Amino acid sequence: MAEQAENPELANTEFAFTDEQQELRRAVRKFCAEFSDEATVRALMESPTGYDPKSWARLGAELGVLGLAVPEELGGAGGTLVDQAVVVEELGAALFCGPVFGTVGLAIPALVASSEGPVRSETLEPLVEGARTAAFAVADRGGRFDPTSLTVGATRSGDGWGLTGVVERVVDAAAADVLLVAASGPDGVALFVVEGDAAGVERQVLSTLDMTRRQATVRLTDAPARLLAGPEEAERVCAHALDVGATLLAAEQVGGAQHLLDLTVGYAKERLQFGRPIGSFQAVKHRLADMLVSVEHARSAAYHAAWALQDGTDDPWLAASIAQATCSDAFVDVASGTVQLHGGIGFTWEYQAHLYYKRAITDAALLGSAEAHRGRIAASVLDPSIGRLPPPPVATGVL
Repeated sequence: MAEQAENPELANTEFAFTDEQQELRRAVRKFCAEFSDEATVRALMESPTGYDPKSWARLGAELGVLGLAVPEELGGAGGTLVDQAVVVEELGAALFCGPVFGTVGLAIPALVASSEGPVRSETLEPLVEGARTAAFAVADRGGRFDPTSLTVGATRSGDGWGLTGVVERVVDAAAADVLLVAASGPDGVALFVVEGDAAGVERQVLSTLDMTRRQATVRLTDAPARLLAGPEEAERVCAHALDVGATLLAAEQVGGAQHLLDLTVGYAKERLQFGRPIGSFQAVKHRLADMLVSVEHARSAAYHAAWALQDGTDDPWLAASIAQATCSDAFVDVASGTVQLHGGIGFTWEYQAHLYYKRAITDAALLGSAEAHRGRIAASVLDPSIGRLPPPPVATGVL
């Protein structure tokens, strides 16, 4: 690799999962088998909060996997973003119902990247422990932070701040204990912490395609807020959070796609047609082979992005865009193939394939479409100055 030639420290880097990461994967997989089976997922879809707070707390307090990429001095495990991606991939495979996207993918990285202070420490610690959840109410444009798209204003209110405005379609905001909100203030754009049950906070739960992941419209009317990141760092913090969020979302998509591939291969071996397993037919073999290639391609892109953000082996925003473009397409393609190869049962309510298909379609739009990311990548090739931001703090919290 060019990076290895230019950086001797990377010459001996082995891009493979460690024994500890493999053990971590097995532990999370076992947890999901016990607490996120299909019956549980269907029950939580219909529940008021959309997730089980007890299971979420166990992920944080017992398994300690919500703050893997958070430095130990901030209450985390002091691990890496690759560790976190391994966990999220397994949660995605199980279609885990919980605020993974809002809390682990976006809010925690934003807090880690913010400057030290009581607001950060008081907000971050309970999120890592699984005692509270968060949502990232920051408007983006195709997965990138765009200060001009903000719809919330901030005004000084005594010793604090008051926020007024509306943020549409905020993932995991329906039941979040705390909201991270970007707003335009008198000195510029800043990032604030707002308690979910504070006066002036209204959340309208939306009817969405993916019933395993709630979204809500957040309306703020002079809602009390605490300043997390001022104008001097808010843009960097939000951009970093969106890059990490896109990378972890890509890992989650890989997990979902791998589960569907395994499910379909098993079905192709058992389902008989004309006295033979349908997997013996050339057309089915070819389709399964294409699905396997998509999954492996997606996994490589997702973990390349995680390594890039962790070790600086590539431009973070470019690696995140490549991961999102690749993994969104792969998850949708594999989900579509799963429905088709399962024939009549593939699209029925009783079968699990439609749950993953809806997750795949929704994920592909959460932080920018694959087309938007490919367009951004193409533009950067034509103009290398596009998208270049100062190297962000990695998920390990090194500023």
